[in-house]
Amino acid sequence: MFSYTTGGPFGLEEQVTTSGPGMTLLYHLLIPLFWCIPISLVAAELTTAMPVQGGFYRWVRAGYGDFWGFLSGWWNWTASFLLGSAYAVLFTDYITAYYPSVAGWKHYAISVTLIAIITYVNVRGIQLVGKISTVLEIAVLLPIVAMTAIALAHAHHNPFVPLIPPQKPFSQVFGVGLALGVWLYSGYEQLSTVAEEVDNPRRNYPLALAIVVPMSIATYFLPTFASLAALNNWQDWGSGYFSEAARLIGGATLAAAVTIAAAIANICLLNSTVLATTRMPFAMAEDGFLPKQLTRLHPRFGTPAVCIVISGIVYALLAIHSLAQLITVYAWLRVATTLMTALSAWRLRKTHATLERSFRIPGGRAGLSYAVAAPIFMGIVATAGSILSADKFAILWGPIAILLGPAAYLCLRRKPRGDTGAVSAD
Repeated sequence: MFSYTTGGPFGLEEQVTTSGPGMTLLYHLLIPLFWCIPISLVAAELTTAMPVQGGFYRWVRAGYGDFWGFLSGWWNWTASFLLGSAYAVLFTDYITAYYPSVAGWKHYAISVTLIAIITYVNVRGIQLVGKISTVLEIAVLLPIVAMTAIALAHAHHNPFVPLIPPQKPFSQVFGVGLALGVWLYSGYEQLSTVAEEVDNPRRNYPLALAIVVPMSIATYFLPTFASLAALNNWQDWGSGYFSEAARLIGGATLAAAVTIAAAIANICLLNSTVLATTRMPFAMAEDGFLPKQLTRLHPRFGTPAVCIVISGIVYALLAIHSLAQLITVYAWLRVATTLMTALSAWRLRKTHATLERSFRIPGGRAGLSYAVAAPIFMGIVATAGSILSADKFAILWGPIAILLGPAAYLCLRRKPRGDTGAVSAD
């Protein structure tokens, strides 16, 4: 779960220069209160109520019917195409930093090779995915912990100053940084899609969330806070800057370790993305919304091999060199999916009140209201921020990506093969 939701602190560096150091740090303290924490509470309750393959797609379908269920699954699966290919490209970008000759077809070949390896690992099953993720994440976090400790020992500046970049309009500062923050703190409901493959999901999914959420906040906040406090050079930050920060803080050896960690983090993100998102088309095919061929399982490993391979092929075809604009479009799809997930918690309390819930959102009606209303508020603010920032790419392609969902439903819908398994506690 940590590999899917976080992976490491990498990817937030541009937020420092676009939104300012102070605003960046505040984002990482405040966004979780309105986004990943309430969503985690929703995911914990609904996973204990309906620990089924397809997870949140089937929660939404059970609560709101075929149309909205289809949209949540479709939006999620298509959004994964934007990320899966990007993670492979980012991995190769870090190699290019050390070996500039890796360009053109060589760059693409390495990206595709990584996608092929990760596809094979996922066909082998969740156990191998988990073991590899654990080993790789330890390799990622060790140099980050070392860099943070050294930076804190040399801290001499208030990292919250300035709050925002001077001479920049607040609308631009606010919107871009918020969209990135929402992306960074997304995905805490995503591993519900493999609930049937997890040992004792009613116990272990809420437990994993309780560990990962504070761990993710610390992973983003502490290295950024410490580096800014030690270096006092927020104007110099940009894509991949943690490697340079490590060089300034601890020398060439630490810089190399952090650079390798950044590359490995992208492997972790790709690995867990394939795991989480490929169960979505499998569940939708089981319910009759996608071709039945997608329900075929590997004869030895029992994994949805057809879905995994098809997703891997799409990632390889989309292994492009630009991430920033794709993230703004991905944010629209992510917000839409997450809002439907949050609303399903409220809906299923009414329509499926008798389901066993070994974990319930604490605080009674007020707690449920917070868990549902907070992400809705953040989703509206993030979308408005994207519009106010005048990001023409996001304003054009975000709504188009959303509207492709209803169009796909009209084209693909047919009478589902029976009721969804999500309405059963088993």
